[in-house]
Amino acid sequence: MSVTAIESDATRDNLRLLISLRWLAVAGQIAAIGLVHLWLGISLPLAEMGLVVLFLVGLNLVSLHRALSAVEVTQTELGIELLLDVAALTLQLYLSGGATNPFISLFLLQVILGAVLLAPPMAWVIVLVTSLSFIWLTHFYRPIDFGTHAGGHHHGERTFFDLHVQGMFLCFILASVLAVAFVTRITSNLRRRDAHLAEARRRAAEEEHIVRIGLLASGAAHELGTPLATLSVILNDWQHMPRFRDDPAFAEELAEMQTEIGRCKSIVSHILMVAGEARAEEAQRSPLSDFLDEMVESWVQSRRPSALDYANATSKGAAITGDGVIQQALFNVLDNALEASPAGISVRAAEEGEDLVIRVTDQGPGFAPSALAQLGRPFQSSKGEAGRGLGLFLTINVLRKLGGDIEAGNLQGGGAFVELRLPLEALAVDYADVA
Repeated sequence: MSVTAIESDATRDNLRLLISLRWLAVAGQIAAIGLVHLWLGISLPLAEMGLVVLFLVGLNLVSLHRALSAVEVTQTELGIELLLDVAALTLQLYLSGGATNPFISLFLLQVILGAVLLAPPMAWVIVLVTSLSFIWLTHFYRPIDFGTHAGGHHHGERTFFDLHVQGMFLCFILASVLAVAFVTRITSNLRRRDAHLAEARRRAAEEEHIVRIGLLASGAAHELGTPLATLSVILNDWQHMPRFRDDPAFAEELAEMQTEIGRCKSIVSHILMVAGEARAEEAQRSPLSDFLDEMVESWVQSRRPSALDYANATSKGAAITGDGVIQQALFNVLDNALEASPAGISVRAAEEGEDLVIRVTDQGPGFAPSALAQLGRPFQSSKGEAGRGLGLFLTINVLRKLGGDIEAGNLQGGGAFVELRLPLEALAVDYADVA
């Protein structure tokens, strides 16, 4: 996931949080209006205040639709939403006493939201707008008709003061609860965003590391081509020399050396073919079942394990592109299993839904907890040798490029397992019968 996408997801989460807070504001306004009008008997312009509440409900429905859409949510859009909330609060205060209304301190909650949610320029806009609204409400507002609560001057003044203090207390409780709840949720969103950003940066660093490995491998393959060709020519000359040709022991060793030189050439050619590419251009099309059989057979011939329990339950119906990168990813897992369990390993291949699943198990000591926690990190190896620990790292990144996944763990009876999962659509050419 890109950094831009992560930022967009965090902004979308903040918009959802703002929607939740606005629903609370709507419920709180309805409750406050009902309490003041019905219980305290104070006359309020219910029609106008009701229209403001309906505006907030409509704004929330639009915001909810926006939050559920796939279009990116921007900081500017979030800032406009907060400005509309400030406008609605200003109208409600205008209709209910202006700056004399104790709930005017809710402007401070809007400022807090702006400071937490928005970039500094937009946050200062919220500060400016709320300040101007406060100043405007000190001069322009509709006074509250206290009716019987203002019977005598002293008694009315005392009643107004009591109501004002009680309103300030309710406003303080409401603002405190909303601020703590909101800031706590926002902090959680920010922590989740920072974790996603850290993971994206780690993956970018790993991919850069793979590019460097590919360049080094390609360069080494080019450099090794010439000495391998020279060695092949020399061995060929020796095979035709009478002193070596007539000696069966020398002839056998020379033939074996030529075989190993040929294998080295094949490995070099393979590196040049796949270095720096997620899928080799020369990839061959073959049935899934045959491709897996050939891969395992090639590994057996080169590694010669003591025992291999292999079962292939895949079909021949899916024609896949069997390139060297996928083969090398499987070879890395098989090599690690064989090192941990020289007595033998088990390989199971099957199709589960739309995925190809290959499970490799061994009878070794299993993974250490620290190894499982650092699974797939470069140079994380229990072998204690420099340069080790790249096998699973490269395998995981190959699977990730193809949309797959890897799982590893320890078995209850001893030993360990590594399970590779690849979507067939990432491998398949078509599903025509190619058998």
